[in-house]
Amino acid sequence: MSVRVAQLEDLPAFLRLMLELNPEDPILEPMQVESIWRQLLATALVLVKELDGVLVATCTLVLVPNLSRGARSYGLIENVVTLVAYRGQGYGRAVLQAALSEAWRRSCYKVMLSTSARTAGVLDFYRRCGFKDGVKVGFVAIPD
Repeated sequence: MSVRVAQLEDLPAFLRLMLELNPEDPILEPMQVESIWRQLLATALVLVKELDGVLVATCTLVLVPNLSRGARSYGLIENVVTLVAYRGQGYGRAVLQAALSEAWRRSCYKVMLSTSARTAGVLDFYRRCGFKDGVKVGFVAIPD
């Protein structure tokens, strides 16, 4: 199942995916956020699965240079989402597997993913994709 790197012209479709991920977020207009999109594409790997001209799944991989673990980088995955109508068909797994493959190709020593989801189905999905829970304790700081 082919996955590709997002391009500048994918911004409107990507914003639709982000709205599905966080429906309570404000609707962003592509013209308002184009400079942020350019910055994201320049500094992270945004992977997408496209099907019949529709972006159906995505995830973002950030690679962080590191001076521990033999100077091997680590990866962070965020914004994992598949359009509801396309879930359960392997598209989310495909973008995650592509992200992990790229991280391992670049000699990352680990890739971390956090989720606010608490449902067994979502957590099992991440486990089936190769992520292990209970390996480390995660903390999140949120501004007041």
